[in-house]
Amino acid sequence: MIAAIIIFTVTYIFIATEKIDKTIASLLGACAVIFTHVAPYEALLHHIDMNVIFLLLGMMIIVNILSLTGVFEWISITIAQKSKGNGLVIFILFMTVTAVLSAFLDNVTTIILIAPITILITQLLEIPTVPILIIEAIFSNIGGTATLVGDPPNILIASKSGLQFNEFLFNLAPVIIVIMMVSLTICALFLKKHLHVSEEMKQRIMRAKPEKAIVQPVILKRAVIIFGLVILGFFSSRAIGVDPGVVALAGGFVMALFCKIDLHEALSKVEWNTILFFIGLFMLIGALEVNGVFEVLGHKMIEFTEGNLFYTAIAVLWSCAIFSSIVDNIPLVIAMIPLIQTITPVFAVQMGIDADPESVRTLIEEPLFWSLSLGACLGGNGSLIGASANVVVSQVAHRNNYKLSFIDFTRYGFPMMLISLIISTLYIYLRYFNG
Repeated sequence: MIAAIIIFTVTYIFIATEKIDKTIASLLGACAVIFTHVAPYEALLHHIDMNVIFLLLGMMIIVNILSLTGVFEWISITIAQKSKGNGLVIFILFMTVTAVLSAFLDNVTTIILIAPITILITQLLEIPTVPILIIEAIFSNIGGTATLVGDPPNILIASKSGLQFNEFLFNLAPVIIVIMMVSLTICALFLKKHLHVSEEMKQRIMRAKPEKAIVQPVILKRAVIIFGLVILGFFSSRAIGVDPGVVALAGGFVMALFCKIDLHEALSKVEWNTILFFIGLFMLIGALEVNGVFEVLGHKMIEFTEGNLFYTAIAVLWSCAIFSSIVDNIPLVIAMIPLIQTITPVFAVQMGIDADPESVRTLIEEPLFWSLSLGACLGGNGSLIGASANVVVSQVAHRNNYKLSFIDFTRYGFPMMLISLIISTLYIYLRYFNG
């Protein structure tokens, strides 16, 4: 266990300080775990989330093909004209759309779609690109917390607890709306002076003809039809029993086939460094899970609260958030779910309601699960590697020659995470324990 923690800590320091490329650091860390026999190689392979890998690969192919048509330029110019070049209006619009899309699509998918448009429109208006990209990633994580399908931790919680879509929406959406509004207000006030667009630039945008941006209309028509089917597949993935990653991968190759795009060209534009970074990171975190690190931490947390249910719920919220800002939240949630299910009967006996399953569920189990969801999902905003969407937005920025470092992201993300957790703490108390 100690060796796994040491290797992960050293790797994390290299990633955070960016002394070496974070993809190299991630893969070398994974190799170190294997060379030192900290965890079996086969076990580490099982911890690579192929749904995320397939989703990244498929959506990168799709976005690259769509970019050939000029559709992102068309969208950017159209949005700029509809908002009359008002930078603040565009900022509020983009953050709202990002959060709403992330509630129904995967965060990574939302960022891969939104980021190219964001970069183009900030270049058009000559407003700062990097802060807006960072805040978009933050809002994708906030929005994804609101529903069962918005973030992988919620899907895991639902599958193990039996909680339904409407229950997630009813219990999580209210606090997420509040967090979104507060976060949007703070970010808008903070960036307002940087979102000013000159009158000359506004006039130039209003004179532009967006239809001229479409350079491949035939390919665009085919690509839009296939992309529509991919989105439909995302919404119905649970019903048809197929992961979104497989839907995206199939959609990417079908689009390349029907749009007659050379496969070598399509694959050459895939951000392989991002994919390799995730593979290394999944293996590193897998080593921590194999060695029981998350389970030990969970039990220590429960001991710390000394059997107080409210304190336990808040401990789940904050500890999961802090750890989710450091490691991937999926293995953390996998470790926490059985822990919650184990301690629930203990609290039931303590409260004298063990003979009433419905009361046990509503008064004990559900508040703990909602705390777990809020902590794991919102905690992803704490650092650059806290959520997949953060890493993807960083790589998109680098590909477009913008520097988005670990420190840059943390400067925005960590304070926003703290604000979200404070609001969530108040919400959990008022809704589930104020009676």
